[in-house]
Amino acid sequence: MVLIFCFVDEFLAFWRIYENFFSFGISLMLFSFITSSLYAANPLVDAVWVKNQIGKEGVVMLDLRMPASYKKGHVPGAVYTNYSKDGWRVKNSEGIAGMLPPVEQISNLIGSLGIGNQDHVVLIPYGTSSSKMGTATRIYWTFKVLGHDKVSILNGGMAAYKKAKKPAFPIETVPNSLQPKTFQANFKKEWVLSRDQVRQALENGDVFLDSRTDDQFMGLNKHPKAKASGTIPGSISVPQDWLTLGGKGTFRDIPALKQIMKRQGVPDQTNVITFCNTGHWASIDWFVLSELLGNPNARMYDGSLLDWTAADFPMELKIKI
Repeated sequence: MVLIFCFVDEFLAFWRIYENFFSFGISLMLFSFITSSLYAANPLVDAVWVKNQIGKEGVVMLDLRMPASYKKGHVPGAVYTNYSKDGWRVKNSEGIAGMLPPVEQISNLIGSLGIGNQDHVVLIPYGTSSSKMGTATRIYWTFKVLGHDKVSILNGGMAAYKKAKKPAFPIETVPNSLQPKTFQANFKKEWVLSRDQVRQALENGDVFLDSRTDDQFMGLNKHPKAKASGTIPGSISVPQDWLTLGGKGTFRDIPALKQIMKRQGVPDQTNVITFCNTGHWASIDWFVLSELLGNPNARMYDGSLLDWTAADFPMELKIKI
């Protein structure tokens, strides 16, 4: 009987240790989850959130519109960058336009804008069309490729910010600049696909998603610099302007986006490569699949059809006229 009581006492002591350890483990996991949620950047933010961040240290608002629009009025403190002229995309050695610049070059550009590794970058496009939203999604993709996850897009862009009038959100016209910083990239090489890797993915049976307009997908029209009409064989068409409300600058909600992808036959959580002509529209579809619908296997082909057709790789014509 004494032996039984001793065994029970030892078991209870062991259980108290285990219980305390288990409780500590749960608390630690909960703390980690809460802190990671606090510091994780949401892919999309709204105008109210942007207004509440004005003047906060460590938040850089990056206005992506044309210079005249920026000068007419922008979010207070926002700095300006020219998507077309500042070097966010370049020609490669073969003359293919719209490619990701060398890592050192793009890192220097980011640093020159006053953006460091600890800063949360908020991208502000026009918000008037889905195509203009592509300016934000492409730069967003660039930051992700460089290993910088603290980046968000203002959903609805500057148009949404200007519409928020309860009370009117502050606007300023004086240009801003920040002290240059050192931006150190953590380059994700696997995110940037060469044409040979894309062709191998096609042979492996990966899903290809064409973000262009339907007439280009069918082969009726093409980009002036593409060497052939049509689409990558077997591709699924999801025009980028389907993904925003009215083809403008506000993304549809998650259920609607899921329904569009399902209707077009895009499988969940599978290897998907988005493409267009130059990697601009393709970034919109990639953003939806990867960042809003949570598919970690979605990738973007930044060279897209200008790069693909330059190599005389196979194309499929949906309509032959």
